[in-house]
Amino acid sequence: MDTTDLKARMNTKVQALAEREPDTSQYLALTGNALELIRENLKHQPLSFQLFDMVKSPSGGSTVFSVPGLSGEEAEKELTGIILDYTTPRAYWATSDPVEGMPPTCLSKDSLISQDGKACAHCPFNDFGSKDGDSPAKACKESVLLFLLRPGSVFPLLVRVPVTSKKIFLKYTTRLISRMTPLSSVVTKITLEKATSREGKPYALFHFDVVQTLDQGTAAKAKEFGRQFMEFVNAADVEPVFTQAS
Repeated sequence: MDTTDLKARMNTKVQALAEREPDTSQYLALTGNALELIRENLKHQPLSFQLFDMVKSPSGGSTVFSVPGLSGEEAEKELTGIILDYTTPRAYWATSDPVEGMPPTCLSKDSLISQDGKACAHCPFNDFGSKDGDSPAKACKESVLLFLLRPGSVFPLLVRVPVTSKKIFLKYTTRLISRMTPLSSVVTKITLEKATSREGKPYALFHFDVVQTLDQGTAAKAKEFGRQFMEFVNAADVEPVFTQAS
């Protein structure tokens, strides 16, 4: 085989691989003194959830994310980044039709223990069908909140995964565990797929895929940055926005 042709093919494969894999050098939070910048700009103010941009599940079965940008909402087919951490909140409203911004009657940050110290597993509002007589849903709203660090950003993007995709995400994390791979040591791609409920209503299912495994040094930086960043968040001690009706 012509060596010139062989080299050209190899170069093409290498270039295609480079284009497919995200460039970890674009993760500013891992290359600069991001934590000091956060401290300096916030002037010791709490890092409350109200300061984050959030992406919610689109309505009507749409498979496009609406992501807050500098010039307004931007449509994106997929979200790619490092999941630094996540929480599994849940909230209950005494009214069946809470308005946006209305604080919940009861909430839990981990879906295990409520704010008043009661076990969520034993709560009647955790039973299927407790929402109303025509729905198998629970009255207490569950979700997963991801802290997604994207290229070119220091602040993670909050991604709210609805309860309909909670098991999909937890299965994704379990597969990583089976391979002894921390969640924060891979670049994750999040996409949406249109689905239909038993009642015939369309909704979006979340899907998670590994697109790159970080090298050892980058993975260590991501883990440490995530640990310190979450310390800021947890120290804020404020009611998170993900428990508000929307």
